[in-house]
Amino acid sequence: VQLQASGGGVVQAGGSLRLSCAAASERTLTNVVMGWFRQAPGKERERVVSSSWSGDSTYYADSVKGRFTISRDNAKNTVYLQMNNLEPEDTAVYSCAISKPNTISFAYWGQGTLVTVSS
Repeated sequence: VQLQASGGGVVQAGGSLRLSCAAASERTLTNVVMGWFRQAPGKERERVVSSSWSGDSTYYADSVKGRFTISRDNAKNTVYLQMNNLEPEDTAVYSCAISKPNTISFAYWGQGTLVTVSS
């Protein structure tokens, strides 16, 4: 599975961006865990959000709750991260990841897309 992340850019504080993560796979992804991570300069990578493909179980970092939303398009094998009310602290390289079916460890990673939020 190859992941291609896109949608990053420069936005002013309070603005919105939507990141996309397209998964190139021979079959429709099911029973996988999908997630978005970010790494700011000088900081460790952190998990922003993760969710089961069914959506039954979703985790959001406290720092993004109420502002970020993960979603997916099954037909397109694509995962989205809608980011609203962005803050300068959200500036980071965002990467998507997907597990193998029926596992919870992230096995496939996208290359990352830079989000810069100006104050």
